[in-house]
Amino acid sequence: MTTALYRRYRPEAFGEMIGQAQVTEPLMTALRSDRVGHAYLFSGPRGCGKTTSARILARCLNCADGPTDTPCGVCPSCVELGRDGGGSLDVVEIDAASHNGVDDARDLRERAVFAPARDRFKIFILDEAHMVTQQGFNALLKLVEEPPAHVKFIFATTEPEKVLGTIRSRTHHYPFRLVPPAAMLEYVGELSDAEGVQVESGVLPLVVRAGGGSPRDTLSLLDQLIAGSDPSESGGMLVRYERAVALLGYTHGALLSEVIDALASADAAAAFGAIDRVVQTGQDPRRFVEDLLERLRDLIVIAATGQGAATVLRGVPAEEIEQMAGQAVVYGSDRLSRTADIVIGTLDEMTGATSPRLQLELMIARVLAHTSGTAAAPAATLPAVANAAPVSAPIATAPAPPVAPAAPIAAPPAEREPEQTAPEQTAPEPATPEPPAAPLASGPVSFTRLRDAWPEVLVRLESISRSSWMIAIGARAVALNDDVLTLAFPSQSDVEKFKQRSAGGGPSEDLRQAILSIVGVRVKYIAKHESDLGPDSSGGPGRGPTPPADGPPGDDPRGESRAVPPSAPSAGVGESSSAAPAQTAPVTDWDVAQIPSDDDAPPPDMGWSDNAVSQFPVDDDPEDATGRRVQTAVVALPHTASTDGAVLAPEPNHSDDRDDDIAPPIEEAYAPPTVAPPIRTAPVPDGIQRYGEAVVRQVLNARFIREEPYERPTRFN
Repeated sequence: MTTALYRRYRPEAFGEMIGQAQVTEPLMTALRSDRVGHAYLFSGPRGCGKTTSARILARCLNCADGPTDTPCGVCPSCVELGRDGGGSLDVVEIDAASHNGVDDARDLRERAVFAPARDRFKIFILDEAHMVTQQGFNALLKLVEEPPAHVKFIFATTEPEKVLGTIRSRTHHYPFRLVPPAAMLEYVGELSDAEGVQVESGVLPLVVRAGGGSPRDTLSLLDQLIAGSDPSESGGMLVRYERAVALLGYTHGALLSEVIDALASADAAAAFGAIDRVVQTGQDPRRFVEDLLERLRDLIVIAATGQGAATVLRGVPAEEIEQMAGQAVVYGSDRLSRTADIVIGTLDEMTGATSPRLQLELMIARVLAHTSGTAAAPAATLPAVANAAPVSAPIATAPAPPVAPAAPIAAPPAEREPEQTAPEQTAPEPATPEPPAAPLASGPVSFTRLRDAWPEVLVRLESISRSSWMIAIGARAVALNDDVLTLAFPSQSDVEKFKQRSAGGGPSEDLRQAILSIVGVRVKYIAKHESDLGPDSSGGPGRGPTPPADGPPGDDPRGESRAVPPSAPSAGVGESSSAAPAQTAPVTDWDVAQIPSDDDAPPPDMGWSDNAVSQFPVDDDPEDATGRRVQTAVVALPHTASTDGAVLAPEPNHSDDRDDDIAPPIEEAYAPPTVAPPIRTAPVPDGIQRYGEAVVRQVLNARFIREEPYERPTRFN
């Protein structure tokens, strides 16, 4: 029979403790200066030295040469509290897990009254103090607060927050921590040499990793490996690497190297063959993923530090570091980082998974697809984007010959031609400077230019954020009104994803930056579903909505609206149908004028058409806002030659449930008709302010046609 290693090598002085300098140094200082408190609370993970430190403190207090920070080890008190001692009569150790009631607290209080039998202090060590009930703590409270001069209390617990606050506030709290791997590796190496045990390379790092920073757990695992090892040729015990890997449940280093080599060379057959061996040997797939992540971490460290990796990867043999350095060079730092991200995601998904092998194989497939197809993905998708972009925005108007612009506008990159393409020029022209890669718009940017540059915008967006590119690749630009860009998405989920915000800005901000870098304009958005657009919303060239093919003469063939002279005649409402066609301007659209109302909310049963609700551009951010509706009246003014923007005659169909058309764009010089101040009348019982036809005629000099819902513009809609 042999004694366990953690008992044979239990420290007997604070100087023998490892990794707990934050506790041992203050206690030794307090002992040297004779400033010892009456109650102490030692907390920390299991097996890190709490109870051992309590015994050492008791030896220091009751030593014949003490109180001292270094026990003599020869006096009766030190011998009784040593490794082979049977315990001291004046040091009482109580297991609070089984003695946690009020009766136990009363018994302890009665025993504390008596003076120590031989030593200087009567010391009570309460292990697992968090198991004491609240009633038991309350019974001890008065004694802990004002104990006799010869009584000292030491509480040891793994959960200090469960100790009663009034007890905790009356103690000196010392938190214990797990031992760092470097200190633990050195300690178990010295202990193996002291035991005369030979350990193969790579065994001790596995033992330290399995111990998790707890000295007691680490020594227990090492004791188990030593007990199950065969004698070596030299006569001592030899702990082999294969037996340690099999016993501790870790993945063999050769298998990990095989998987890394297969992933680096994109060899799917070798990678899946290694996974099959992992499953066939009965190894836990989650443990294999953890070991693979640990190996990827080692490769990343080696790729980053180079020759200095040995100082970080302690305990790893030099030949293994050299082998991993070669793998890191072949794999590459970027691919290592991306592979580690995929492995971490799989490790999270495997928690509670019913089929771990399936998760493991899918992880290998994702790593192979991601690392092998990353370089070819942008080149493969670029032609598809360039070909699909013009198709997604068909032109609604008839083709027209290009018109020379009045002011020079930076041409899109797709239309740039070298100067030698026009050899027929005879007169030399001054050389113009090459526009920068990301020009800033000096004037209005047309929708045609944005549409032509859309493939480049998508390529730029892919370099900014691939996730945002995946959302915007299916969208098409419908219209561009000033700096407001209307986008149509094939599904409502894409609209919601586009509107989501994140710490980096989100898809909308990424697309805005891409448009700014290519076209040179910072846009706002109106994000819609394809079904929310009218049948004529095909995204033709031009700024704003596209006019019909037989539109008024004021429409530019390029799609840019030009102002109609004020002297142009308009068709009046009451004009005879026999008037000459040459004297009547073509019918364009309706103009909507607001009639003020005291109550903006319509009654629930008015039956207003949903198609009349207009959407306004958002202020930089794609947010949704539900607008309120008020009542509006559509009026037609009589024909006057001096009125700008006159309302023209309606179409024959006056159905209330048709979709409202959008008025053609006009220049800033257009002045809306002046509306006289509203005439206040008493509200009707249903809460809607109405104006009679006579009032409308008097105020607007027009004829009342019908009422339509009106959505008040806000900052968000």
